[in-house]
Amino acid sequence: MKPYKTKLALAASLIVAGNVYAQSLPNVIVTAKPDIAEVEIDKFSSTSAVITDETIRDLHAADLSSALRNTPGTQITRYNPVGSFGGDQGGSVFIRGMGLSRPGSEIKTYIDNVPMYMPIWGHALLDLLPVNGMKDITIYKSPQPQINGNNFASINLNTKTAGPSNGVSGNARVSYGSYNTVIEQVDLAGRSNDVDFSLAQGFSKSNGARANGSGQLANIMGSAGFKIDQNWKVGISGMAINNTAKDPGNNTLAAPAIAPTYDSGAQMVTAFAKHNYDAVEGEFRIYSNTGNGNLNNDMQTGGWGNNYNNFSMQGLRWKESITTWQGGNLLLGLDYDSSSGSVTSTPLAWGGGLGTTTKTTLPTYKLTSPYMGLSQNIMLNEKWSLIPSAGVRNYQNNQYASKTAPYGGISLVSDVATIFFNASQGINYPGMEGPALQASMAANFNQSWKSLSAEEMSHMEVGGKFMIDKKTRVDTSLFQDTVKNRYTFTENYPNASWVSYGQYTMQGVELSAQREIIPELTIFGGWTYLNNNSVMNLPYVPQNAFNAAVTGYLGQFRLSVDAQYQSSFYSQSLSRNTGSTNTTQVNGFTVANARVSYPIPELGKKGEVFVMVENIFNQQYSYRQGYPMPGTWGSIGLSASFN
Repeated sequence: MKPYKTKLALAASLIVAGNVYAQSLPNVIVTAKPDIAEVEIDKFSSTSAVITDETIRDLHAADLSSALRNTPGTQITRYNPVGSFGGDQGGSVFIRGMGLSRPGSEIKTYIDNVPMYMPIWGHALLDLLPVNGMKDITIYKSPQPQINGNNFASINLNTKTAGPSNGVSGNARVSYGSYNTVIEQVDLAGRSNDVDFSLAQGFSKSNGARANGSGQLANIMGSAGFKIDQNWKVGISGMAINNTAKDPGNNTLAAPAIAPTYDSGAQMVTAFAKHNYDAVEGEFRIYSNTGNGNLNNDMQTGGWGNNYNNFSMQGLRWKESITTWQGGNLLLGLDYDSSSGSVTSTPLAWGGGLGTTTKTTLPTYKLTSPYMGLSQNIMLNEKWSLIPSAGVRNYQNNQYASKTAPYGGISLVSDVATIFFNASQGINYPGMEGPALQASMAANFNQSWKSLSAEEMSHMEVGGKFMIDKKTRVDTSLFQDTVKNRYTFTENYPNASWVSYGQYTMQGVELSAQREIIPELTIFGGWTYLNNNSVMNLPYVPQNAFNAAVTGYLGQFRLSVDAQYQSSFYSQSLSRNTGSTNTTQVNGFTVANARVSYPIPELGKKGEVFVMVENIFNQQYSYRQGYPMPGTWGSIGLSASFN
């Protein structure tokens, strides 16, 4: 960034400075939150992990992979400090061994419960999911039909909104660090009686630790709401995103004459109406997303050349929660999504260079998905209650056969413990990736994707949440996921074919504990064990992974330390091509990071100066062979707020 742009970002920052129900455990409070997600258990005995905006700040996260790096059960991959090169190993998040294959993905991503991902290739683009301006991030590590559908796991980002009191508040943060890395984030929220608004803007860029390791992210979002009366509220929100990232290349090979770049952008508009009565609470939301993901100059052997993808998504979300009898709850909902797009491909030509450009308009994919659920809280005595639940989601797809996904669970709940069991069926439909691959390759698939069926997952999980005392919490989970009808393709040039037959089973354990060791200082430790029976060497599934964090105050200094260890694993996302195998392993590694801040009251309640050091011990590691991550590097920054 040029010096005057850096000064402008600093000046802007200083100027600004001038609903899933969760089964809570009351009476027990751990006051100093560590840099990890809070585990929540809902009325359908399903678990989720929630990362607050405070944790996003303490992790100094500029993107989603940074924000999720210390969440048990997740693995991340990246090339560069800022920016994701596509939705593959250049920048991805994997959950309990899901989301590992391309094209397509079992993981879907949402903003305020509205889909936001690359529908042409069926997977998330992390750069289209800004973390600045977000109140929290929720990770659903299993199929949860009562929340959303057409996935085996999901991530939802909730934007910040104004509080209940009149007035305007704001926060700003800017930092500068190694590799000319700049991160600048601003958010505002305000209310005047029945009218509220929010506005957030973020910018980050880095030259990268290696040549051609640069990236840049820019986004702006806002919302406005109007309370019609004590029961009804309407509103609208919007977002615009523009990003670019380079591929630094495999350092064991000769550098390309021109580095590949991946450019992405999106626009998102939603309108909603919410109501809240004594016995009925609900929301109706419509949305429209447009965007692109464009690969440029991928000239390596087997590369894609130039491949430009434009997409459009429209749909609605309707949900009602009805509590007309003691302890009971009836959930009703309907999701509708329509996705379309085009691929403009300029593949590599025989003998080198680029070939002929062709543009292909892809079929429109539509999915209608009604669902319902029922739960009942049964008081056993003054201390314990039993919460059984059950429900079902139906899928009507305009390209493939209809499916039905049941779900249910049971929880035993008290003030000091929750013991739960849940089971659910996950459904994941193929999308535009079938015809998109045809448009991008020379092989002829003969529209074989039309004969595919939806992937299915049978999920079971048992675990508990225990408050040992007022300063100690333990979370446990054992799970098994069995996948069948996995869709794959075979190549036999000049022909190719899509088929549904693959399957595998993943079994795992998650165990975590946190303890306030001294007032306002908490320590956390987590362990994830994953074991699958696949002979295809599923990537990014380290058998053992550990997370650790220390967060809190030492005098006036706020300290945030996070660390991750994972054992060796196969790298490079596994192609769905049945002729492909993944035999490349990268070594296990341990990475630790630390952030230290000191308050500056003159800059507001959240005013501070901070220092961030990443990879404290200068660990040599990578998420892909030939793509080393940076050694020790750091940033210094300033935060300000007003209200």
